[in-house]
Amino acid sequence: MDLLQAIYERHSVRVFNDKPLDDVLASALERLITTYNAESGLHMQLIQNERKAFSGLKARYGKFKGVKNYIALIGRKGADLEEMCGYFGEMLVLEAQALGLKTCWVGGTYRKVPKSMTIEKGEKLVAVIAVGYSDEDGVQHKSKEFNEVSKTIGAMPEWYTKGVEAALLAPTAINQQKFVFELISDEKVRVTAGFGPFSKVDLGIVKCHFEIASGKDETIWTV
Repeated sequence: MDLLQAIYERHSVRVFNDKPLDDVLASALERLITTYNAESGLHMQLIQNERKAFSGLKARYGKFKGVKNYIALIGRKGADLEEMCGYFGEMLVLEAQALGLKTCWVGGTYRKVPKSMTIEKGEKLVAVIAVGYSDEDGVQHKSKEFNEVSKTIGAMPEWYTKGVEAALLAPTAINQQKFVFELISDEKVRVTAGFGPFSKVDLGIVKCHFEIASGKDETIWTV
């Protein structure tokens, strides 16, 4: 499965079974995390067999069950930290889907367990991604229409429409989908985040989906 296929097939799940992560798949995730940390400067970590984070009232409120493995999205505090966590966290989500694992972004309905991870001075835990095996496939979230998230009117290149369509499949906090795209030229696109919890994380996630589906890279973005 490639990452574009993963975009279309991946759905959030909140109930995981007790099967431990396969050693080969866990090693593959660790290698990907190492690669993306080197590229981004983040300090993301795979936490395995840790049940405390999803054992309290917050987890029950979020309807999570059986979560014992998760990716901690950690990085140095700064203006772009949340967006970077969104972008590279979603890359890991899609890679996990391609490996046959299930995932769910988690912003607040978990308990921070400091001893399970390493947070250096000046760093911050932004969110976590539950990962593991599930007997559920999840369902497609309710989505806005194309013209609700794109300001562009008239003829549009295929790569742009593919990018926006893939962005509409991106997981966002409380399914807000408050992002807006605009085609500035044949070479530049502007995307802005709305206001709300984890909106900057959402921005990174939708940029990830757009780049994969459009075939463009980070040079496509303008402010």
